[in-house]
Amino acid sequence: MKRMREDVLINRPVTVERIPDGTPMDLPGGGWAQVTQALGSNFTLVVDGQLVRLKGSDADAIGKEPPAQVEHPENVEVEDVSELIWNTLKTCYDPEIPVNIVDLGLVYRCDLEPMEGGDVRALIDMTLTAPGCGMGEAIADEVCDKVLAIPRVGEITVNMVFDPPWDRSRMSESAMLALGM
Repeated sequence: MKRMREDVLINRPVTVERIPDGTPMDLPGGGWAQVTQALGSNFTLVVDGQLVRLKGSDADAIGKEPPAQVEHPENVEVEDVSELIWNTLKTCYDPEIPVNIVDLGLVYRCDLEPMEGGDVRALIDMTLTAPGCGMGEAIADEVCDKVLAIPRVGEITVNMVFDPPWDRSRMSESAMLALGM
């Protein structure tokens, strides 16, 4: 699979997350980076040989527009929430792999529980491609933010689970094709 990289100027100071450990890292303005992935709502960059994740809300720091937000219908029936959640989860990407977390097979469960007032609580079990991946919290936070933006979702719990351990057999056919497997 051929990957294209785009050189970009970092035109203002910005905080990014170092991959794979998720540690915040400050980048000064005036340096150069390469965009290696612009999927979902974040950008993956290489800066001085280090892979980092730039939040889409900071896209202007590299001269880009913030990625479009997932649009949801205003009047959502409870019966439609599950499908909306799964579609939303497909907009979350591992910063090192150009495949969404659903097609990677990282989402093990997505259940809904009714809440008072007619909203639902989303219960999501997900894993990581490697138990020691430091980006787990960042990915889980993105899942929480995006799912809570869905009408009728009042609460969310994301559990990181490692049993059963993830392996390539959990990937969808489209993920395998995208990764040349």
